[in-house]
Amino acid sequence: MVRTTVHLLRHGEVFNPERVLYGRRPGFGLSERGRTMAGRIASTFDAREADLVYLAASPLQRAQETATPLAETFGLDIDTDGRLIEAVNYFEGTSVGKDPSLLLDPRYWPKLVNPGRPSWGEPYLEQAERMFAAIREAKRHAAGHEAVLVSHQLPIWVVRRTLEGRSMIHDPRRRRCTLASLTSLTFEDGTLVALDYSEPCRDLLPDPSTAVLP
Repeated sequence: MVRTTVHLLRHGEVFNPERVLYGRRPGFGLSERGRTMAGRIASTFDAREADLVYLAASPLQRAQETATPLAETFGLDIDTDGRLIEAVNYFEGTSVGKDPSLLLDPRYWPKLVNPGRPSWGEPYLEQAERMFAAIREAKRHAAGHEAVLVSHQLPIWVVRRTLEGRSMIHDPRRRRCTLASLTSLTFEDGTLVALDYSEPCRDLLPDPSTAVLP
């Protein structure tokens, strides 16, 4: 029986003092705390002598920087995979995260009519399709071992909700996918046998209230 684990790692904290919805915009790298998170993740895998043989990351700077300590610790190359990129969002570049009242502007309303698709960005189905394609490839590369895919909150959350058979309509504030968290998928002979979630950087979160309760 071949047992393979693919870990979906969300990137660490980004330096974003203006709280812009940065999405796929270039130039948003890790903050000092985010770099500490990335180092913590590498140390966590190293401490348990993880059998890590494959590492891939979204092309965005924050994902690449999160992957770097893992690459250095395990002597791996980072496979840049565009399928792991952040979801497209119509509100990218705005400060809607800091000031939700912006959504009261009538010009934005047509983008809010269908939360099930969603109408404001890349369809959930398309996110799931590209993420599962990346997961399948990671399984091939790491058959019998472990792989890490560094991605972003929403694409990882879409994978989890798909596997759990849950609706895609959800409150973004209640996603269990904190900074530098791990959503781990374990397969035996290609069949998913476990879905686990962990927060190695819980004590470093800027808002601990978002963490999963012990």
